[in-house]
Amino acid sequence: MSSVLTAVLAVVIAAGAAIVLVEIVHRVIRRLGQRSDLAADMAKKIHRPFLVTVTLVAVQQAIRVFAGEFPFRGGVMHMLVLLCIASSAWLIGATLLVCEDVALARWRTDVPDNRRRRRIKTQVVMLRRVTVAAIVVITAGVMLMTFPDIRALGASVLASAGVISVIAALAAQSTLGNLFAGIQLAFSDAIRVDDVVVVEQEWGRIEEITLTVVVVQIWDDRRLILPTSYFTTKPFQNWTRTSSAVLGTAEIDVDWSTPLEPLRGELQRICEGSELWDQRVCVLQVTQATDGFIRLRALVSANDAPALWDLRCLVREGMVSWIWEHQRESLPRMRADVRPPQPVKLAHQAGHDDAERIFGGGLDASSDAARVFSGGQDGDSRGVAFGGPDPAVVSRS
Repeated sequence: MSSVLTAVLAVVIAAGAAIVLVEIVHRVIRRLGQRSDLAADMAKKIHRPFLVTVTLVAVQQAIRVFAGEFPFRGGVMHMLVLLCIASSAWLIGATLLVCEDVALARWRTDVPDNRRRRRIKTQVVMLRRVTVAAIVVITAGVMLMTFPDIRALGASVLASAGVISVIAALAAQSTLGNLFAGIQLAFSDAIRVDDVVVVEQEWGRIEEITLTVVVVQIWDDRRLILPTSYFTTKPFQNWTRTSSAVLGTAEIDVDWSTPLEPLRGELQRICEGSELWDQRVCVLQVTQATDGFIRLRALVSANDAPALWDLRCLVREGMVSWIWEHQRESLPRMRADVRPPQPVKLAHQAGHDDAERIFGGGLDASSDAARVFSGGQDGDSRGVAFGGPDPAVVSRS
């Protein structure tokens, strides 16, 4: 009876001392947290697992040292060992969570040109998930190894591990494929959190990357959930692979007699009057001339995909309104010629007056607003990127 009382008394004293010690440390860290975000995060997330771990270790050592023999002593000590292992794993996981928060706070993604920051965020989140999974597996293994019977079976289990691993790999081939694909995505930099992508004909943003699935937030707030192996086996569009700045188009059909230069001037005015335009590209070109009308394509640029969407809509609305108010005769029209056939004037026979009448003062071929792959620093660099270097000149003697 005295051994039981001694054990209870030792447990109460050890637990009380541990709680007092942890609370003192917690108050000190909270005070430091007023000047340090790291200390504030530690006081918030590590306090509870630290309290449980220290208390269990103190109780275990108190029983081991001060308590003599009492009924079920072996079972109680074994249970405390298991609880200490589990609480230590909890403490390690909470510490990793604090480290992740510190890294993510240092590399915030809510800034312009955040490609590198998004890559680091993706890798940190993926590493945390892999580490947490490893901690759970290792903890379960350590807890099982505390049972003598399971330790005795270790040799036979290792002997049959090869056959079991082959069977498990065949049974979980799809799951393992997604698991390794998730790790590959995190470090291959193919996609990152907050990347703007087009998958399955849906435009959206990478919201979350796990070891098995990728969650895409579609523009209308739906969620498209795909296995990670999708992004390693199928093609998809990544609009922010190298930069968040993107190009977009707005197309309008007009009549053949439409003067182009006034429309180019209106497009430039619309872009310059909007904060959505990043002042890189503002081009109007004829991309199609069939079926009784010509198709105008306005190519504009913005800092990111959401701003580009709004800018494209603004350009389309502005151009339609301007044409309706100032060039209503430029609207698409269907023509039917009922006159007798007339001699056709060839292109080289057309005079300057005819060209000026059709195109409203002539075309300015040197205008940057009429070219995409030449003219201006951005156009020249784009032309080099898509056209390649100039061919070498071979001199013949």
